[in-house]
Parts: sequence; C-alpha cells; structure tokens
Amino acid sequence: MGESDNLRANDVASFGPFRLVAAERLLEKADEPLPVGGRALDILIALVERAGEVVSRNELISRVWPDVIVEEANLRVHVAGLRKALGDGHDGARYVANVPGRGYCFVAPVTRSASRRSVPPVQPVRTERLHKLPARLTRMVGREDTIRALSAQLMTRRFVSIVGPGGMGKTTVAISIAHTLIDDFEGAVFFVDLGALTDPALVPTAVASALGFMVQAQDPFLSLLAFLGERRVLLLLDSCEHVIDAAAALAEPVVSEAPQAHILATSREALRVEGEHVHLLYPLDCPLDDIGLTATEALTYPAVQLFMERAAAGGNRFDLNDSDAPIVGRICRRLDGIALAIELAASRVSSHGIRGTAELLDNRFKLLWQGRRTALPRHQTLNAMLDWSYNLLRERDRLVLCRLSAFVGVFTLKAALTVAGTEANDAEVADAVASLVAKSLISPTAIGESTYYRLLDTTQAYAAEKLAECGEVDNSARRHAVYYSNYLGHDDVIQSTFGEHDLSGYAPHIGNVRAALEWAFSDHGDITVGVELAASAAPLFVGLSLLDECRNWCERALAAIDDAGRGTRREMILQEALALSSMFTKGNSDEVRAAIERALALAETFEDRDRQLRLLSGLNIFFTRIGDFRGSLSVAEQGVAVVGAVKNPAGLVMTDWMLGVSHHLVGDQAAAQRHCERGMAKAVELGQFNVNCFGYDHRIRALVTLARVLWLRGFSEQALGIAQQAIDEAERRNHPVSVCISLIYAGTVFLWRGDLGRAAESIDRLIAYAGRYSLAPYRAVGTALKGELAVIRDQAGAGLILLRSALEALHAERHDILVTIFAGALAEGLRKTGQFDEALITINRALAQAASRGATFDMAELLRIKGQILGTMPQPDRPSAVECLMQSLALAGEQSALAWELRSATALARLLSEDGQRDQARDTLAPVYDRFTEGFETADLRIARCLIRDLA
Repeated sequence: MGESDNLRANDVASFGPFRLVAAERLLEKADEPLPVGGRALDILIALVERAGEVVSRNELISRVWPDVIVEEANLRVHVAGLRKALGDGHDGARYVANVPGRGYCFVAPVTRSASRRSVPPVQPVRTERLHKLPARLTRMVGREDTIRALSAQLMTRRFVSIVGPGGMGKTTVAISIAHTLIDDFEGAVFFVDLGALTDPALVPTAVASALGFMVQAQDPFLSLLAFLGERRVLLLLDSCEHVIDAAAALAEPVVSEAPQAHILATSREALRVEGEHVHLLYPLDCPLDDIGLTATEALTYPAVQLFMERAAAGGNRFDLNDSDAPIVGRICRRLDGIALAIELAASRVSSHGIRGTAELLDNRFKLLWQGRRTALPRHQTLNAMLDWSYNLLRERDRLVLCRLSAFVGVFTLKAALTVAGTEANDAEVADAVASLVAKSLISPTAIGESTYYRLLDTTQAYAAEKLAECGEVDNSARRHAVYYSNYLGHDDVIQSTFGEHDLSGYAPHIGNVRAALEWAFSDHGDITVGVELAASAAPLFVGLSLLDECRNWCERALAAIDDAGRGTRREMILQEALALSSMFTKGNSDEVRAAIERALALAETFEDRDRQLRLLSGLNIFFTRIGDFRGSLSVAEQGVAVVGAVKNPAGLVMTDWMLGVSHHLVGDQAAAQRHCERGMAKAVELGQFNVNCFGYDHRIRALVTLARVLWLRGFSEQALGIAQQAIDEAERRNHPVSVCISLIYAGTVFLWRGDLGRAAESIDRLIAYAGRYSLAPYRAVGTALKGELAVIRDQAGAGLILLRSALEALHAERHDILVTIFAGALAEGLRKTGQFDEALITINRALAQAASRGATFDMAELLRIKGQILGTMPQPDRPSAVECLMQSLALAGEQSALAWELRSATALARLLSEDGQRDQARDTLAPVYDRFTEGFETADLRIARCLIRDLA
C-alpha cells in the first residue's frame, strides 16, 4: 500500500452521515462524536484508507493487533460491532462487505478533505515529576537478562505484568526497567504506588495525580483516557494485588484506547485482561547440590551472589571459601531463592557468621515446621523467615518495627520518630531505625533530594499482626494521624492559597494521609483528630488534583463537627475546600454556593481578608456560571471594600478584573473596559501577570472579557488582537480550563466579526480540547457555538439540532452564562426554517430570562432578533417589530454597545425601507455607521455600508 493511499494526518474521510478524522481517532455522525471501540476504530481506519479494495483478514489482524497472536474470531467480533455502530444494513446503507475467503472491503463512497481542525497539540507529560520515580539499585543481582527482555517486550507489546509472590523483587525489577526506558519515553515515566491505597475506587485518581492532571468529571476513567489521548507515556502500576479489579478495569481501556500509553504492572496475581502479557518472576537460581560445591561454582548462582553481597553490606568482611560454599548454597535453597528472605538471612552473617546463621535458620524452621511432611508454599517460607528475623531483634527494635507498621508506603525519619517513640527517646528510635535498615527490614529510598523509608508489604503486614497482638494498633494509628495533621497543618507551602504552589513534591505522603483519615473516621478512630486532619490535608488533595477525595473528606469532617467545632477556622478551611472541589466535581449546585457563603461568613468573622477575597472570587465565578450577573457584580463590589480595608495591591488587580467581567455581563461596557484595562495596567506595575483562584486564571478571564467589550464598543480590530492574545497565553500555560475559556469567548468575537473560518477553527479546537479533558460544560458550549455558526451559514436545520442538544446539556449542568444568547441563535434558526411560532416562543422565553437577571449584555441583541421575527412572519406585525428594534437601539446606546446598535439600526433601516421610508431609514443607520473608526471590512459594517448606498 503506497503512502498516498493512507489518510494523511489532517485528512477527513466522509461517507454517508459520517466523518472520520483519523489523526484524532474520532468518528462523528451528524457532527456528534460516535462511540466506537478502539479495535473497531482501527479496523475502520484501515478499511477506509483502502476503500473499494479487499483487505485480507491477516492484514487487518496484523494492523489492529501488532505483535499479538489472535484468532480470526476476534476480528469477526469487532467487525460486527463496527457494522452495528455504523447502522450497516439498515435502510439500505452498506459500508463493510465480507468477501468470502479473501477479507473485508469498504464499499461506501468516500470523499477526503483536509481537516480545518487545529487542535492544540498534545503536550508532552512534563519531566518535572521524574524525580518521583524511586531510585534503582546500583547493582541488580541475577535479573539483568530479565530487565533487558522485559524492556524490549514492553516497547513492542505495551502492557506487561510482573507477577510473583511477595519478596521476589518485582518492584525492584520494575523500577529498573522504568529507569532503563526513561529516554525512550522522553522522561514521561510515572510510578504509581497502588500499595498506598486503601480504596480501590481511588486507582484512577491516583494515576491521574501521578500524571499531574486534575480529574474534573464524574467518570475518572473517561477523564484519564481523554488526557492520555496520543501521549507517549509509561505507567508503572506497583502492587496491584489488593486493588486488582480496579487496576484491571483501568489498564484494559488504557491499553486499547490510548495507543501511545504503555503499562508495566507488578502484582502477586495476573490482572487477566485483554492485552496483558504476564511475566512470572521466578526465584533466583540456587545450587542444586551441596556435594563438592566450591566457592567459585557457588558464586555463579545469583542467589549466592545476593547473599554474599548483602552479607558484605551488613558488615561481613570475609570472602566465601570452599568450606562455607555448600552451607550458603543450602541456605539459599532452603529459602527458595526468594530475594527478600535471602537478604534477611544475609544480614545476620556479620553477627553469627555463615555457620551460625545456618544453624539459627535450621533451628527456627524446625520449630516452625515440626510435624509437617510437605513443602510449604513460598509465602509461608517468607513468613517463617520474617518470624525468625523478628525473634532475633532486640526488644526495642521489635517495638519500633511494630509501631512503624502504621505507615502506608514511604515515611520520613521525623515521622518515624514521632510515631514510634517520644521526644525523650528520639535517639533510641533513630538507632532502632538504622538497625532495622541494616537488617533489611526497612528499605531506604531517595525521592528527589529527600531520604524516605518504607516497610515492604510483607514486612508491614507481619509487623501489623505483631502490633495487634500487643494491643497497640489504635495507639499507633492515633500517633500516626496526629503526626500528619500537625505536619500538613504547619507547612506554609501546603497551607498557602489553593493553587499558589506546585504540591507534587508532597505526593509521597498521600498514602499515609489517606490511611490516617480512614482510621480517624472509623468506628475505633478519633473524630476530633479526623476533622483536624481533613482540614490540614484539604489543600494537599486539591494541589494533587484529587478533588473527589477532597470533597469526600470535607463532607465527612463537616458532618462530624460538633457544636464546639462550628464557627472555627477549621470549619472555614473545610467549607472553602468543599466549595472548590465540589464546583468541579458536582457542578454549580446549591451546595457549592452554601459552602462558599458559609466560609465567607467565617472569614469575615476572623477578619481573614485574603481568604475573604479568594472566597469572593469563587462566589463571583459561581454567580457568572449560573447566570446571576447582578449577583456577580455585587460580589465584585464587596471585593473592592475588602481590598480597600487592607490596601492589597494584588487584590486590586483581581477586583478590577472581577468588576470588568461583571460589568460586561450586566451590560455596562464602558465600565467593563475601564476596569479590565486598569487591572491589566496594575498587573504590569506589580509584575503580576496572572492571578489563579478557584481553578480559574483571572488574567485569561479578563482578557477574553476585554476582547468582547472592545468588539461591542466598536473596536473590532483591537478585539481581534486581544482575543488571539488570550488564546496564545492560555495555551502557553497549558491549563485546560483556561484554554477552553479562551477558545469560547474568543470564538464569540470571531463569530460577531463575521470571521466564520476562524470561528469554525476555534470551535473545533474547543470541542476537541474539552473532550480530551472531559470538561463537559465547555464541550456543550462548543456544540452550541457550532450550532450558532451553522445558523449564520444558513445551515439552520443542522444548527437547530446542535443548539437544542447543547442547551439541554447546559441546563442540566446549571451552566447558564451564555444560554440566553444561544436561545437567541435558536430562535434565529427557527425563523430561517419558517417555524415562526416556535421562534417567537423561544425568543420571548430568552428575553424573560434575561429580564429576570436585570439588564444583560445580550438584551439588545435578543430584542433585535425578536424584531426581525415579528417583521418577517407570514403575517408580519411591523409596528411591534419597529418598537422592538427601537428598544434595542436605545438599550444598546445606554450600554455603550455600538456593535449591537449597528445591527439593530441595520435591521430597522431595512424594515423602514421596505415600508417606503427610505430617508428615515438612512437617517437611522448612517449616524451609527459614522461613529465607527475601525473594522470596516467586518461583516456587519460591510452590510450596513451596502444598505446606506442603496438608500442614497
């Protein structure tokens, strides 16, 4: 197949009602995405590339399942699913034909065109998080070939699971593979410690957090898949066994739907999903026979090499000799070649020598296994090894080891000192930790520039059982929870403004924070500690984009607060975090407003001006989203009073921008321009070019508002420049919400100017980008804009379908900021299709909604649309039409909206001209036209100019 036959990266293939954009792996029907499985889509792309030709089954299998052996039945199943999705065979439609004995052929006519989409490029996952990948051992023993083979297999097959019992070295091998492949993935290698999770439902958000993106949808799986898209990444999912179902449910769609994502998993059992390639990690090779075994021969076996290296690391200064070689061989064989067990035994050599270690081992096993005649499973062997090692510890070290079982994942030495001891015996606990490290019961690891410690899963489980036997579980859990509450609560970076700092460096602590919260809110926990910890941890959950978890713990903490806890700073923090996390996970609900207003009342009580301003900005955003523009203006004015009381220069920038947005929406465009431009000037003076608050970049918000205001005031060319600046800045910052906002509101400027090509490009980018990041409200806005564009292009039938579906989605989300303007576009489309009664009902409903908000920026435009409907009905009501247009003209003048004046004047002049009042028509339109100083080649000015000439 020649290269010319392939769908080029920007090609769109059209057939029947479908459009296939191969580069985006997108199939649309009637301009709406059609859900199709990844394999079925691969088959469709392959067939459409060679439409009219027979593609053999073998070719399709090799294309869709590269390097994987599958049966033809798999192909038949996916072809059947594809036919069903396309409606093949219904109403005479035929797309995919089976050619017996040969293969399949795409038989429908296909037209190809260059896509006008220009989706913001997929950003590579940044390497700032690379230091979160645990360090690999400087030398691996006996696993070099395995690492090479699995590295190669992972690159070709994409999904490999390393499976074996505890203590076998699965994580160590996986981390080494990850480091080996760092360059192949340009640093996009991410370690996800699933062992730190206590709830399987948190698996997708844990992966999202490791990747560094915020899940902002009800279904985190869809968000994750959308984010991954075409990104080339390697995910290392470590310790899947206790969340096996959730890990499997995540891995399968990632592998099938994200073609550049690779997964390396470690688990004690296979995930058993499609695409998984299981590698059983076997024990290290041991000598099979002790008789005549020399030191040289013994050291050819990896198990013996590991034993001697770890013995040397523990202080042994003697080389292996021929007399001890059989003993070491027997020790390794007795331990079944399990790496952890060998390391534990080797740590005793410096104290007891090789022969003494073997004797202790033999005696201990004899005691454990007395009366048993069959070989024990490896897991029991490891438990026996841990039991033996534990009994050799000093009492102090035993107690510290047991108390450290409260930790999940990694912990610092400071945390260990707090949980396992008291200030009076810090030195003893530190010595105990060092001793336990030397005995391989605790593993040190470097993350970034810090040293952390962890108990391997098997060791942690064993120590937890011993702690339970001592009756100290709750006491240690309490100390653990109190430590993390104090640590998080007193860290200035974590407790700073939400979103002000990158908190990814604190990600290693999240497993312990979760575990502490789970204990605190359990039946045997401490609610008081839980409430305090939830408040301290809320900024961390937000900073790591774990919004669902933040909302859950805030709700539980607030429900548990007693009378003494109400009205405290702690409640204020919880309410703020609840509002922020809920706005993105549950939409614009009454609960969000209640949380913001409660936190705001508390901030006022405590005279916490900075928090007041943050909360006011959140309330301002909330009111704009639900369409309460008067409410948003009132809140912005409250912000001015707060800033004035403390003389906060940065706050002045934010309040000016809040006022600019609010004045624009209520229809005072002169005030809106003044505040937006004044805020921009102050930001330059302060060197503060953006303000992030409540998930929004307020500079981008102000820029798109300024662009719209400039167009409304008649400065079309300036508006175009600012609109493009907003898009460029948002894309440079790579913040999904800001990119969508810039594309939405810059897109309206393009539409208003009549720059329909640029508008179409912006709208397509918005829909694709919002879909990629699962931002449902913004995708619905994109669909509505696409419908409005279709109406303008006289494709009213298609436009009505898009507008109706989008308005339904926006109402469901309570995302009402633009619903009246979209309702106006719907009414215009109904007028163009001759549905005048419904058009009049629709525009009256939109006007009533706008009037209920007070004045709005689009009221004049809605009145113009109503006037045109009344004037063009089969039985026109021309007096009422003229009255509507006169009202529109007057209101646009009051709002300093020269662009709306021009539209209304043009419509009124046309109506007057048709009634024979040509002079009055010219006198109505010409003065408005003459007030423009730029933008004379935009659509509205061209139309007005032509009409004025006709009236001359």
